Amino acid sequence: MSQGPISYKPTDGLSYDPSEPVYWDRSALAKEVTRAFEICHGCRMCFKYCDAFPTLFELLDKKHDGDVTRLDAAETNRVMDACFQCKLCEVQCPYTPRDKHEFQLDFPKLVHRHQAIRAREEGTSLGDKFLGDPDLTGKLARASLGVVNTLNQVKLHRWFMEKVLGIHRDKLLPEFAPQGFEQWADQSGKIAAEPGGEAVLFQTCYVEHNEPQIGKDTCEVMERNGVDLRCASGLRCCGMPAWEHGDLASLRKNARQNLDVLMPFVERGAKVLAINPTCSMMLRREYPHLLEGTDRERAAGLAAAVMDPSEFLWSIRREPRFAGKFESSPHGQIAYHAPCHLRAQAVGFKGRDLIKRLPGVQVTTVTECCGHDGTYAMRVEGFEPSQRIGKKAFDGMRGAEATTWVTDCPLAAIQFEQHAGTRPLHPMSLLARAYRGDSFGPGETDETKEE
Repeated sequence: MSQGPISYKPTDGLSYDPSEPVYWDRSALAKEVTRAFEICHGCRMCFKYCDAFPTLFELLDKKHDGDVTRLDAAETNRVMDACFQCKLCEVQCPYTPRDKHEFQLDFPKLVHRHQAIRAREEGTSLGDKFLGDPDLTGKLARASLGVVNTLNQVKLHRWFMEKVLGIHRDKLLPEFAPQGFEQWADQSGKIAAEPGGEAVLFQTCYVEHNEPQIGKDTCEVMERNGVDLRCASGLRCCGMPAWEHGDLASLRKNARQNLDVLMPFVERGAKVLAINPTCSMMLRREYPHLLEGTDRERAAGLAAAVMDPSEFLWSIRREPRFAGKFESSPHGQIAYHAPCHLRAQAVGFKGRDLIKRLPGVQVTTVTECCGHDGTYAMRVEGFEPSQRIGKKAFDGMRGAEATTWVTDCPLAAIQFEQHAGTRPLHPMSLLARAYRGDSFGPGETDETKEE
């Protein structure tokens, strides 16, 4: 027998702030989960994003006769585990704190709370620990002198990784660079001797360990536009890979280190340019409510200074120093993919807008989720769903019939490479090549066979 109507208004268990004791109260969480499920059951606007909502709706429609109170713990876990934090439901939801709605619903943060409590009670798996610390992984890979890159192509090794770490054997993994970005920046004299400058680069762990060229290109583009961009030593992963699975302690440890490095620059008026949209979202939107004490106060100051590199460059486009002359251009159609975490920051698609300034180009914009979303597409349970979820993005990029593909998210680029056959460039890399006069003939982007 079902209970009476469930109020859509917040319960006394509402909390998105891990510094509040109620946040960690499982019974308080249960009240909010029931309320959120009821709201989403009645709305159903978010049926087309991740599998969390279709899973919920199927359970309610086919098993529980629409009664959200009848979902058991295992079914609730199924719904929460299907969320990969793309944030698109929060972007579209009309009931959010961002919109100052009385329902105060933030489904992604509710999922984070659920995962954090579960991690505290049950611990995290070996795979979660491995994927949650990309800095350690990157350092170990570099110490292997390229052996890891070779092993990642060996079927037996990939089988072992799947069984031990839960990383799908067929997932295209990023290669590890022999030299990290910070080492290159130090050798190139770009590490600031003291805080200052107009901006400081947060290169992100991916650029540091996997694709330093994006960071080098960003430095080049800023230099050509007269920007006093400094680099810093000692930066760590933004913490999202750990926080995906509820590891708040690791996130806070990384955040504290990043604050120690970046705040002296911010206090002297510098902007913080974060290359990866996930990382800029973490610094701008997540740190201020996930940290505590003086770190939370510092995080508010950091958040106000964070910008995407394209967002910053667009902000100076009317200044005389803006370099609007390009030596080459990929004439014709460009397909631009807008990452979910860039949309979540509501800063517009400035990378696309900058690309439109190249002579002789037309840009098609694709806003569908590519399905990679952090470590989700790497995992056994996420690899195949990520392809299905990303299909609209793959089809949209292919449908543009473009010779050049672009996205601000390096992980999205890997997803497109594996499942759509073309690896997009980062906007900063495209602009750097155009400034240098590099050629943009057919086949300039990385073509791969679709698996």
